[in-house]
Amino acid sequence: MSSRDDDLEDSAAPLIEHLAELRTRLIRSVMAFVVGIVLAFTVAEPILQFLLGPIEATLREMGDPAPTMQYTSPQEYLFTLFRISMVFGFALAFPVIGFQMWRFVAPGLYKQEKNAFLPFMIASPVMFLLGASFAHFVVTPLAMAFFLGFADVPSIIADLMGSLVGSEAVPGVAEASAASEGIRITFFGKVNESLDITLKFIVAFGLCFQLPVLLTLMGKAGLVSAGGLKSVRKYAVVGILLLAALVTPPDVVTQLILFVVVYGLYELSIQLVSRVEKKREADLRAQGLWVEDDEDEDADESKG
Repeated sequence: MSSRDDDLEDSAAPLIEHLAELRTRLIRSVMAFVVGIVLAFTVAEPILQFLLGPIEATLREMGDPAPTMQYTSPQEYLFTLFRISMVFGFALAFPVIGFQMWRFVAPGLYKQEKNAFLPFMIASPVMFLLGASFAHFVVTPLAMAFFLGFADVPSIIADLMGSLVGSEAVPGVAEASAASEGIRITFFGKVNESLDITLKFIVAFGLCFQLPVLLTLMGKAGLVSAGGLKSVRKYAVVGILLLAALVTPPDVVTQLILFVVVYGLYELSIQLVSRVEKKREADLRAQGLWVEDDEDEDADESKG
C-alpha cells in the first residue's frame, strides 16, 4: 500500500469518528426530546389553561361569568394538546440538547473561545424566557382586550340566560330580542386558533429578546461594533417600528410597548458590545499587541 493511501485512510478516520459522535449526540437529543414530550403531555391541559388565561380574564371583564371555548373536529383537542407537548417538551429537553451540542462543538474550540461562547448558551434561554413572560403577562392581555372588544359578549350571556330560564323570567331579554334587527355577530372561540395567537406572541417576543445575545456574540466575533450600531440607529428605529406593526395588533398602546422594549434592548446591545470592545482592547494592551489608529496623525503630518 502506498504512502498516499495511508494518508487518505488517516484523514478518513477522524471524519468517521466525528460522524459517529454526531450520531450519538443526535440520538441522545432526540431521546431527550421524546421524554420531554411525554412529560409535557401529562400536564398539557393545565398548560393550555395557563396559555388561555388572558382570553379568559378578558371575557370575564367583558361580563361573561363562565367563559367557554370550542373545537369543531374530534381530533382537534388532542392535536392541540400534542402541539403544546411538542413546544414545552422541547423547552424541557433544551438543557440536554444544548449540552450535547456543546460537547460536540467544544473539542474544536480554543479555551478562550469556550469561555466566550458558554455564557451565551446560558443567556439565550434566559432571555427567551423573559421575552415569553413579557408576551404572556403584558402583550397578550392587551391584544385580547383589543380583539375581543369587537365581540358581542353580553348578548351571548342574555341568550344563554333566556334559553335556560325562559325569556319571560329575565327582564329585558324578550324586549331586546324583539327590538334587535340584522344578524347578531358573537364570539365563539376555537381552542386551536386562540392558542395560535398566544404561541405566536410568545415566540415573537422570545426571539426579540435574543437581540442583546446575538449582537454581543457578533461583537465578540468582530462582526459588529458599537460605533457601527450607533451609526445605523435611525434605520434600527424604522425596522423596530415595522416589527411592532407586524407582530402586534393594530393597537397603538401595544405597538408602543413593543417598540420601547425592543429599542431598549438595542441600546443595551450597544452598551454590551462597547464593553466587549473595551475588554478586548485592554487584553491586547496587556499583551503589547494593541496598535493605535494613527490615520488622523498621518493625515495632519501630510498636510503640514
